[in-house]
Amino acid sequence: MLLKEAILRFLEYCELDRNLSIKTVKMYSYYLKFFEGWLLSQDQHLTVEEINEETIRSFRLYLSHTYKNKFKGSISRQTQNYFLIALRSFFKFLIRQKIKVMTPEMIELGKQKEREIKFLSPEELHRIFDSVDTTEEPGLRDRAILEVLFSTGLRVSELVTLNKEDINIDRGEFSVLGKGRKLRIVFLSEHAKIRLKEYLAKRSDPYSALFIRYSGPKPEEGLTPEKMRLSVRSVERLVDKYRKLAGIVKHFSPHALRHSFATDLLEQGADLRSVQEMLGHKNVSTTQVYTHVTNPRLREIHQKFHSGNK
Repeated sequence: MLLKEAILRFLEYCELDRNLSIKTVKMYSYYLKFFEGWLLSQDQHLTVEEINEETIRSFRLYLSHTYKNKFKGSISRQTQNYFLIALRSFFKFLIRQKIKVMTPEMIELGKQKEREIKFLSPEELHRIFDSVDTTEEPGLRDRAILEVLFSTGLRVSELVTLNKEDINIDRGEFSVLGKGRKLRIVFLSEHAKIRLKEYLAKRSDPYSALFIRYSGPKPEEGLTPEKMRLSVRSVERLVDKYRKLAGIVKHFSPHALRHSFATDLLEQGADLRSVQEMLGHKNVSTTQVYTHVTNPRLREIHQKFHSGNK
């Protein structure tokens, strides 16, 4: 089977049978079509049956040594693995279709550095929250965003898709559709409830989005109401703004608030499985990355036995 036809079939399968999100399907499309383009650049017009371990190895060498992204330069080992993960899923699909191709398990992923977890201490959280001027509506919005991110552990992509009708502030809980179209329940802290109520009480607009923007083009300039929804990039900018205002030197993204959420729960004694469920992680192994920074027993052992503490 021609590679182009096989990729099209796989993408249709991802969308129709696996019901993956449009974003995920687009990423699979990008990785696989990139691989197809690389093959053509090597003047290799291979069918899927002809792709073998040597082909994949040459592709891995290209990603590691030769390819340069025009904006970011060389790509990380983690990004290289995304291409290989897409190829694995692609070949698994082909095998299910009874097509004789190489075994997906033969595509080995490159070993990565241990993932670095950036999270904020309680003192840093207070500083960034207190740096927001809440005398005006945009400030009320920003404080509510920070509180909701820390309270729920939401990804920014999940936060910006929320509508006002999605949130039951009095109950302090709501459902969110996360990665892999997996539905989970998240919870609002008392602080988050207060800040959301303050913000929404000031809103007099007709827009359904929970968080809207206050700068840029307006609806009267031809924009649809949906365009008033705050974007992921806008949330990234506002978090960096308050990082600077709070005098926090280390750089971090909004995702650090998700890490802070998980770290806080584990440090306060929450069990790993519950945190996994609240984060929407498919596997508990993904959540275990937090345990090495939240194990109070290790600190106790160090303080008790290390000679420098005596």
